[in-house]
Amino acid sequence: MPARILVIEDNEDNMQLIAYLLRAHGFSPELAYSGAVGVALAVAKRPQLILLDIRMPGMDGYEVAAAVRGHPELASTRVVAVTASAMVGDRERIVAAGFDGYIQKPIDPERFIAEVQRFLPSELAHEATLP
Repeated sequence: MPARILVIEDNEDNMQLIAYLLRAHGFSPELAYSGAVGVALAVAKRPQLILLDIRMPGMDGYEVAAAVRGHPELASTRVVAVTASAMVGDRERIVAAGFDGYIQKPIDPERFIAEVQRFLPSELAHEATLP
């Protein structure tokens, strides 16, 4: 059974690319276009991995990560920032905020699935093939 992956991203183009790449490699991601909807889906679906944009209107990625970490039933869920924030100190701030890591934007389609699989529990990671 493929890993349960939740993508929380407010940008339509980014969401479509991420969803396409995940589906092309056998995943069936849940999609949320806002932080609040993402938190609700995380609680309801209990994904093993959340791919989370940092800069979103309303509830930003840091607030979403804190909300997810506040739910005991999501304690084992890995939360990965998908962000264009690559300035000095951004990585440290992301990790300090409770993220398990980050994937840098713009998304590199050639490397994206391998990067995602790094964060999946080993029993759920599978060999990716290019579409």
